[in-house]
Amino acid sequence: MRITSALLAFALLVGCASNQVYGPAASSNAVGYSDQVIENNRYRIKYKDSDIERARVRALKRAAEITDQTGAEWFQIVSAYDDVPGAYRENQPSVTIGGSTGSSGRTSVGVGLGIGFPVGSSRAPAGTHSLEIITGSGEAPEGEDIYIARDVLANLAEV
Repeated sequence: MRITSALLAFALLVGCASNQVYGPAASSNAVGYSDQVIENNRYRIKYKDSDIERARVRALKRAAEITDQTGAEWFQIVSAYDDVPGAYRENQPSVTIGGSTGSSGRTSVGVGLGIGFPVGSSRAPAGTHSLEIITGSGEAPEGEDIYIARDVLANLAEV
């Protein structure tokens, strides 16, 4: 019974630790958002998370919050990009070559060749998603990169 209780407590602790809370980053290396005013209605938003997919959604939510807080109604994404450290190394095939020599009076040489291909992962990599937005009011221009702030906030309230 004690082992079962301990395992249950550990599982709950691990589950809670892996659930990242939405909010501002406490430092430049911490999980969360940071934003910067570039011009009067232009902002740069960064969201760092242990899951790049979640970082993308939360950066979008932060863009809607800034738009709403400044009294604007819509925002346009001018640029967006991901910074995923090690992504290029992790997603490329790799080749390794090794060799060895024996000791204890015998000499032998062995050479091996290994080729590895990434087969995917059930977990998205950690990283930072960055957005640059322009905010506006009144009738929103046409385009796929235009968002109505109150609609985004309503749809992403639980992230």
